[in-house]
Amino acid sequence: MTLAMILSLVVLVAMIAMILFDVLPFGMPPIACCVLIVIFGSLFGSQMTELPKAWDISYAFAGFTNNTTWMLAFFMVILAAIQKTQMINKVKDVMTKLVEKGGFKSYVMLLIVVMLGASILGMGSTAFYVLIFSLVVTMPYSDKLPSSKLVLPLGIASNHPLIPINVALQYGVAVSVLAASGLQEGITMVQFAIVTFFLSAGFLVWAIIGYKFLPSHPVAEPTVENAAALAGEGPAAMASWKEVATILAFVISIVAMMFVDTLGQLSYIIPGAAAIFMLLIKVLDFNEFRDNLFSPIILMTAGVIPVANALADSGLSTLVGNTVAGFIGTGIPPFVLLVIFTVLCSTFACFTGSQVGIVMIFAPLAIAVCQGLGYNPMAACVAVTLSGWAGHYMPIDGLPAMAYGMGKYTMVEFWKFTIPQYIVRILFLCAGALIVFPM
Repeated sequence: MTLAMILSLVVLVAMIAMILFDVLPFGMPPIACCVLIVIFGSLFGSQMTELPKAWDISYAFAGFTNNTTWMLAFFMVILAAIQKTQMINKVKDVMTKLVEKGGFKSYVMLLIVVMLGASILGMGSTAFYVLIFSLVVTMPYSDKLPSSKLVLPLGIASNHPLIPINVALQYGVAVSVLAASGLQEGITMVQFAIVTFFLSAGFLVWAIIGYKFLPSHPVAEPTVENAAALAGEGPAAMASWKEVATILAFVISIVAMMFVDTLGQLSYIIPGAAAIFMLLIKVLDFNEFRDNLFSPIILMTAGVIPVANALADSGLSTLVGNTVAGFIGTGIPPFVLLVIFTVLCSTFACFTGSQVGIVMIFAPLAIAVCQGLGYNPMAACVAVTLSGWAGHYMPIDGLPAMAYGMGKYTMVEFWKFTIPQYIVRILFLCAGALIVFPM
């Protein structure tokens, strides 16, 4: 191993350790590693002549001038605006009527309604799953459709778009992975959305089957501490013209990102223009605009790009890929290879709560291994990226933790639903990736 490879490995291990042990707040470990890259470049730069670019400040913080980073940052502002529209209340009204009706058919319809809501708000929307929990836990207990049969499946359904029209965040991460891996070939948002649909279909299949494995008991009521977060009133009504303008801005941004190959630079900046428009018409104030534009997930996205670049430029990613490929052997089926990396990525993301950071660690490795074996790496890129949001089998952080607590589940009850669900989703995800991107 060269000195550059060793230092790249030190940076990678430092980032993993900071994420795993929660040393710094979410989003900051990659930024700390960017600083470390500059320090290493200043101390050892003269000895790393094989690198295509010097490890200076412009190299270490290149993620903040990356097209995809800014596209995602502006789109986070648009998402904050769309969550203020009355579409949220309409979803609540439909759900309330179905819960009151009760029965298995209502359960299936509730799953579909929530998954359609996720189609608009995208995967991993904290505001959306908090809204779902707030509605379910305030419903009175009913034998027709016990709340304990809703908290867990509906919470996870909020992370699975049935019609994946809004996959911008995960798609952007996948594009960043490809760029960091030095691949010129790209993937379209339509292709990415199709694979996302397979993941969602896997969840829906198991959620329907798993209904009988869910317990029947009352669930936790909202506490004083989380009452504000779980308030069920929804957003205050805005002027009708602002509502229309916000929805149009959202749609235009989605369409622009779908046609990035055609529109080029314009596609990346249209969400920015739409976000500034939201500020101009006062749908969002400046504090909301700023907090979403530079949210922790954007800092994470921008910070991991230079770390991935360092791994690729030093040759460490290729070395690891070829080594793993040689260890595995050429006889491993592509499907098994995808399952291995998606399980690794989703498990680490599940335990750390750091989807983007973990994806940016495992996806380039999966791509390198595929290249070492002579496989098309696009399936690995998409499958591993989406697997970062496909854990949920441990009640450790965020959505699964809230579902476990509010649903008053025992660990056995929780695992009866989540472990089979996890297996089914991974299998559907890998199958979908190979269908869209044959290896």
